[in-house]
Amino acid sequence: MPHYDYDVIIIGGGPAGLTAGLYTGRGRFQTLLLEKLITGGQVMTTDHVDNYPGFPEGLAGFELSQRMRDQAERFGVEIRSAEVTALKPGQPYHTVVLEGGEEIVGRAIIIASGAQPRRAGFPGEEEFTGRGVGYCATCDGALYRDETIAVVGGGDTALQDAVFLTRFARKVYLIHRRDQFRGARLYQEKVFANDKIEVIFDTVVTRILGEKNVTGIQIKNVKSGQESTLAVTGVFVFVGIQPITGWLSPGLLDQDEFGFIHTDEKMATNIPGIFAAGDVRVKLLRQITTAVGDGAIAAFAAEKYLEAQH
Repeated sequence: MPHYDYDVIIIGGGPAGLTAGLYTGRGRFQTLLLEKLITGGQVMTTDHVDNYPGFPEGLAGFELSQRMRDQAERFGVEIRSAEVTALKPGQPYHTVVLEGGEEIVGRAIIIASGAQPRRAGFPGEEEFTGRGVGYCATCDGALYRDETIAVVGGGDTALQDAVFLTRFARKVYLIHRRDQFRGARLYQEKVFANDKIEVIFDTVVTRILGEKNVTGIQIKNVKSGQESTLAVTGVFVFVGIQPITGWLSPGLLDQDEFGFIHTDEKMATNIPGIFAAGDVRVKLLRQITTAVGDGAIAAFAAEKYLEAQH
């Protein structure tokens, strides 16, 4: 048989990847987890997690991430900081290519590379990213102490982070293009109860204003067409997510029009021995709990796949 380096190679160290590693490690399969940044994924940018079962008081995102990592490592998972640049399917094993050209061969692959905030695309967004435009409230919120800022979006993340940002900012404009929010009612209630937040419905941002840094935004009411300007020093954009799949060769795996990976109920992709779990795959709900479930299923399915190879 051809040479292989690991039984299972997991790409991505968020909740899905760490849970998959916990299960394969516990199953005594030699497992390597590759993460290009820090383990935890988007959970690391979450100030407070209050909907993860077993923690009635909630806990900090970084703490939950660290606990997951500690547990995976306790069962022998090797965690390595490295960026994956390509995946080369083979028979019977698959090859993962790292930045710099190193190749690692695994009997089974679990893709858990996650997703990242989507750019809104309005003029000035790219230009002022990092100079007033941001996508992570817990990362950058403290930079705007006693200032006026804007949050763009209407989902759970936009609502949660608008409330979080009131810890620092004097005023937060919450701008949403529809006439009602998509986020959970609990988060909506917190927004409407916070006197530091001014909600602006039926409105889109048409331009970011500034010179070296953001000084304001132009907005437009989508019903009346009326345009106006708001003086703000920061803009946080939460208009959805996109999968981190740019490292995959086009057409290699079945993906939807946005790039999310299609899997079956066993987290299996269209290529035997390659599985996907968490936010990177096509699914109804992207939460820590569903990522953990995906990771467990992908690991179990990978174990059954490996056992069948003997």
